[in-house]
Amino acid sequence: MNARVHQLGRRISQLALTLGATLASHAALAVSDLPGGPAVNQLNLHPPVTKIAAEQMWLHNMMLIICLGIFVVVFGVMFYSIIKHRKSKGAVSANFHESVKVEIAWTVVPFIIVILMALPATKVVVAMKDTTNADLTIKATGYQWKWGYDYIKGEGEGINFLSTLDVAQRVASDSGTPQDVDNYLLKVDNPLVVPVGKKVRIITTANDVIHAWMVPAFGVKQDAIPGFVRDTWFKAEQTGDFYGQCAELCGKEHAYMPIHVKVLSAEAYSAWVDGEKKKLAAKADDPTKEWKLEELLARGEKVYNANCAACHKGDGKGAGPIKALDGSAIVLSDKHEDQISVLLNGRNNGAMPAWKALSDTEIAAVITYTKNNWSNKTGQVVQPAEIVAARK
Repeated sequence: MNARVHQLGRRISQLALTLGATLASHAALAVSDLPGGPAVNQLNLHPPVTKIAAEQMWLHNMMLIICLGIFVVVFGVMFYSIIKHRKSKGAVSANFHESVKVEIAWTVVPFIIVILMALPATKVVVAMKDTTNADLTIKATGYQWKWGYDYIKGEGEGINFLSTLDVAQRVASDSGTPQDVDNYLLKVDNPLVVPVGKKVRIITTANDVIHAWMVPAFGVKQDAIPGFVRDTWFKAEQTGDFYGQCAELCGKEHAYMPIHVKVLSAEAYSAWVDGEKKKLAAKADDPTKEWKLEELLARGEKVYNANCAACHKGDGKGAGPIKALDGSAIVLSDKHEDQISVLLNGRNNGAMPAWKALSDTEIAAVITYTKNNWSNKTGQVVQPAEIVAARK
């Protein structure tokens, strides 16, 4: 008996130590509120930065007040009746079959309440769907697991890029040692940039499965469905950084698909557009150019780290269902068209996404990089012209 008590005491002590260590580790991550993003112990909606989001918050508070009022009235009458007309005080139950007044009351009053709730709600929903007269139109395409942005109309037309979770934060998550930063798992390499005070129309679609583009501070959440085009809009009334996430369960990397919108002044936005167009012009490589191995390796390393390392890892070993590139038969093969097809079309029902959004030179460079990195010393070179031919 004493031995069992002693053993139980040891287990309790070990549990207490484990719990203490866990609490200490959480205490060490002393993160603060993220402006434009989630707050510590947040209970209410995000602070609104658009008129629609402000109206949504007003509706939310109004509905809570109405529901609280109904709760107080209904339960107040119920408890008053229970206490005031209890049997111990000699109360005698009334005996009646029906009351026209009561029937009218409990029909008319709920009807009035529903109308009071429906009218302002309908007004807001109609405004949310009015995407006409936009100053800027951007297509947001969901991929497993990143966002692609194409500036279709307005200032910045022609700009396009992919927005992916910061590699360092993904590595920290995989290692089980989260970073002590306020924007953990919300930092991206290329945020969506828009001007303040302009109506921005967001067209959503997806390349593989259903995603959802959501930024709470804007009051925006729109599904992105493969084969369909949906749209929504926002007009930010203040500059700053605002964060959201994919709000549709889209697969095992769902938690690593953040949204970062940077709202700039009109002048700063114009400067950003000029800079991005210069970058696009610089990246518009001649697909007929013959590249040297060293040039493709340097270019391919950047493309790999920005787009591939999150899944296939920096050492090319992969993890779990993600296949290793180091020593892969398809990577080592001299049949370039096989690996090119995987990059352009994806495989395994989207587990490996298609990378058609990358340029011909970028795809050629990253394939060359994988064929000549780690233990893959093939010496093979894939030229952009091969990618051009495979796209046809």
